[in-house]
Amino acid sequence: MKVWIPSPLRSYTGQQKQVEAEGATVGELLVDLDRRFPGIRFRMIDEQDGIRLHIRIFVNREPVGRLDTPLLASDEVQIFQALSGG
Repeated sequence: MKVWIPSPLRSYTGQQKQVEAEGATVGELLVDLDRRFPGIRFRMIDEQDGIRLHIRIFVNREPVGRLDTPLLASDEVQIFQALSGG
């Protein structure tokens, strides 16, 4: 399925803004992304296996907050990363 990658994480994907990945759930999709682009999952998932506070994941433009959210091969996943600073 298509996965849109935010600018701050594109260093993991060779600057690709859209990549392909597979998974029956959001969690499995992120594991597949990490297999294809090592290290990217850690930037999105914390040590307690939850989505980091500054990451938002959307499936077909609907926000999801759980890694066990089911996916279909036809779904489109968008990942957003909030930027902060002062």
